[in-house]
Amino acid sequence: MSLTADPPACAVPAAGGTSTHKLVNGGADKLIFKIKSSNNNEYRITPVFGFVDPSGSKDISITRTAGAPKEDKLVIHFANAPADATDAQAAFASVTPAGTVTIPMSAT
Repeated sequence: MSLTADPPACAVPAAGGTSTHKLVNGGADKLIFKIKSSNNNEYRITPVFGFVDPSGSKDISITRTAGAPKEDKLVIHFANAPADATDAQAAFASVTPAGTVTIPMSAT
């Protein structure tokens, strides 16, 4: 079970901007994920919860509003998805995260 982010870091202007990243599932099992941010005031993440199919990928969007330049991070918690899960937000509460991926974010 492995999940990676491409690109592995996010750089956006402090005045605001959007960055698109791809979560890539390198394993044979469907994964479920939840994304947490160290700065919810200036960053918006879409989607926060989701699934990544085996050997598949899922696009995520990171949007920053205007604010003072600073370093932040996203932490993506992931686990094998329950077989019958259709709602990622509801299903994530019933799993124990098996790993994390960290995306450093910088606003300059």
